[in-house]
Amino acid sequence: MKTIMSAQPGKQRKFRRNAPLHKRRKMLAAPLSRELKEKYGRSSMPVRKKDIVKVMRGEFKGMTGEIIKVDLNKYKIYIDGLKISKADATEVERAIDPSNVMITDIFLEDKKRRKILERKFGGEEKEGE
Repeated sequence: MKTIMSAQPGKQRKFRRNAPLHKRRKMLAAPLSRELKEKYGRSSMPVRKKDIVKVMRGEFKGMTGEIIKVDLNKYKIYIDGLKISKADATEVERAIDPSNVMITDIFLEDKKRRKILERKFGGEEKEGE
């Protein structure tokens, strides 16, 4: 994949705004925990619904939860249990940037996701099956 990134902020914003879905998904990546890095030999992965993540930055720092929604249009994720109160006292889910979380447990029920991780090892990492 050939990508040419400009140094001009306006062009970078335009690229993110007009990016197709398959590129947006890759932009929603989060770092893996130390144990997962050693196990799979990767430093980060695109986030997915049902992944378990730990918030590393912001007002919810230290909290852990399951991803309940990935918003490709806003480049945000929603985590179970992270809610804020609106002015009328209703609670809504808080959108978080995926760069501010760390994946602690990967949802591997998806065959495509498993293939991505096995590609690095050539089929060695099949202990979970």
